[in-house]
Amino acid sequence: MAKKKSKGKIRADFRKNREKPARISDWTRQFEQHGFEQEETVSGERVSGKGELSRKRTVVGVETVEDKSGLGVRLEVDESVCLAGRVLKVQGLNSTVETDDGQLYRCATRRLLKTLATDQRHVVAAGDRVLFRPAPGYEGVIERVEPRRGVLSRTSRSRRHILVTNVDQLLIVTSAGQPEIKPHLIDRLLVTAESIRIEPVICINKIDLVDPASLMPTVGVFSQMGYRVLLLSAETGFGIERLRHVLAGRESVVTGQSGVGKSSLLNVLEEGLHLRVRTVSAESEKGRHTTTTAELIPLSFGGYVVDTPGIRQFQLWDVIPEEIAGYFRDIRPYVSRCNFTDCTHRHEEDCAVKDAVADGRLDVRRYESYCHMFEGDLA
Repeated sequence: MAKKKSKGKIRADFRKNREKPARISDWTRQFEQHGFEQEETVSGERVSGKGELSRKRTVVGVETVEDKSGLGVRLEVDESVCLAGRVLKVQGLNSTVETDDGQLYRCATRRLLKTLATDQRHVVAAGDRVLFRPAPGYEGVIERVEPRRGVLSRTSRSRRHILVTNVDQLLIVTSAGQPEIKPHLIDRLLVTAESIRIEPVICINKIDLVDPASLMPTVGVFSQMGYRVLLLSAETGFGIERLRHVLAGRESVVTGQSGVGKSSLLNVLEEGLHLRVRTVSAESEKGRHTTTTAELIPLSFGGYVVDTPGIRQFQLWDVIPEEIAGYFRDIRPYVSRCNFTDCTHRHEEDCAVKDAVADGRLDVRRYESYCHMFEGDLA
């Protein structure tokens, strides 16, 4: 949770304002069209870049020290006219917010909140706890986003794309076939889970399409590092009860590439859910995008689960290349044994990580995944 720094009037950074500039710059056009008889020049007109175009404004609230999760400002609002709620999903300019008594509101976002300077694509995300001002017809305006925890993000067009907030468990869903399992994508999601300190669970769906024994080498590598791995089949129901036990009472997010059966698993778990599903393309054996937005789903046996759109690549957010080795559970024990403190574990001599790979103590595929991740994010 973000630490509070100061309370009262503070100067906050804002995005470039969309108001008309205070300085009039089209004098020639105005003269050609109207002349200057109708309106005299305003005396004392500003010619500086301040005023409505300033990127700083004074707001009332609490300045916070960010911990990779928030805006840096917690706005002061009149809580007596607001309701507390949880954002179930965000669609365009509107968010669906659920109150503690289960009532749903369709909310817009306060303009002051939307224009705060942030590296996020959208200021409100699924899972956010918010204060909103209700209006007739079960509508409202979100006044403030509360401090976040467990924020799952990725980089999208050089900006932060928050998939979901306030979760404590990440279900990494992949498939044994149609489409084929992508171990490197699993590795990226595991690094993200380690960096935001939430528990990852690897779920391999569609095991009815292969011989389960063929999955044992992959399962063994991840299990030896202490990760929980579930073998599942939405088609036959295999492993569903175990998955239900893992989800009960937790706030979980389900993610993975398109076509692996995320929505199918949730439909089997929760009767009457009826999430849309589509078959995998016969030509490319790739999944088709079906889920279009992240959405919180309350579970009848306790807890929440968030269904997210399928992903084909996952670029790490706010993880520099030098930190990646520390988020690999199997590589981390060897890092301190390298001869150089700034060792990248790729080309240096006397590297304990490379020696462990050569001796068979580290999985070669995992090491290659680390190198690919390091070089890709460095670029």
